[in-house]
Amino acid sequence: MKKRLLSSLMLLFAIALTAIASEPQGYYTSAYNLSNDSLRQALYNIIKDHTVVSYANLYNVYQTSDVLNGEIWDIYSTCSFSPGTADRCGNYVTVCDCYNREHTVPQSWFNSAAPMNSDAFHIYPTDGKVNGQRSNYPYGECANGTSLGSHALGRLGTSTFTGYTSVGTVFEPDDEYKGDLARTYFYMATRYANICSSWGHNVFSTAHNGLSDYSVALLMKWHREDPVSQKEIDRNEAIYAHQHNRNPFIDYPELAEHIWGNKTTVNWDPTATGNIVVEDVVNITISPIPATNEVVFSEPVDYTIYAIDGTNVLQGENTSNANVATLPEGFYIIRLTTTQSNKECQQKLIIKR
Repeated sequence: MKKRLLSSLMLLFAIALTAIASEPQGYYTSAYNLSNDSLRQALYNIIKDHTVVSYANLYNVYQTSDVLNGEIWDIYSTCSFSPGTADRCGNYVTVCDCYNREHTVPQSWFNSAAPMNSDAFHIYPTDGKVNGQRSNYPYGECANGTSLGSHALGRLGTSTFTGYTSVGTVFEPDDEYKGDLARTYFYMATRYANICSSWGHNVFSTAHNGLSDYSVALLMKWHREDPVSQKEIDRNEAIYAHQHNRNPFIDYPELAEHIWGNKTTVNWDPTATGNIVVEDVVNITISPIPATNEVVFSEPVDYTIYAIDGTNVLQGENTSNANVATLPEGFYIIRLTTTQSNKECQQKLIIKR
């Protein structure tokens, strides 16, 4: 994670154990107890028919979805751009000249058709020069790729992803945003489940629930290595306010495992122990957020911490703190049971050092 992300996370303070995701009650209920493509289709029915924001009005969405400390949060550069009109492209010559709207799934792949051409979930504000250099190349990994210039994030090069080298030139984004883009593509393969397999480019196909072998291997790797960040949570909420649909893979990251990962034969039950569901049952505070080596509770609890795949990684009984120094940085779920009242709740936990 880069300094900008840490700066954003450090703005958080110890909060009550209430839901971070604020989807309406029952929003995902129709997808419960399903797996594989049946789960994807159920999610499609939930998030389709969103309120379409015009391409021009995406700049208005960015005012709340992609601004940090008064500047555009650009996933392709470290440049400083004002969210107003002054720094919008226009013409550009070098990195940091201006920013524009990047279709992470290139428009040419779907013939610039609506509503994909203005869906904010996959269109990010990015440096115009880097956006142009990325062109319509698929995302991937490349060793010794070409840097796109000072202040640029990402590189172009020949795909070196093990077992999937036939795609040729790829754009490798910065490590900080690989998980973000994986979950963006999971959203696109779900929101457009009825048409995405025709987009091709060795990325979308009929092979695996809208994605190719290459995409599943690459995107699941990125999804697991770069867990959901507060940036994504905030962006999800901001876009929901405009489009009135959500990215399910930000609200419930384990969904990807049930559709493309290692749980495709297991029905998704977010109410089961270890799954990522947030309940507002009892009011306890935890601090600090993000945690480093210790999590402190406002009253004695029994706790269990789960990794993104639902694995139990740490637990304790009747304690006011948890030593998390042995856990890697990343995204977790912590389930708390009060010692006095035996009530339970869960919270998303981020560990950052």
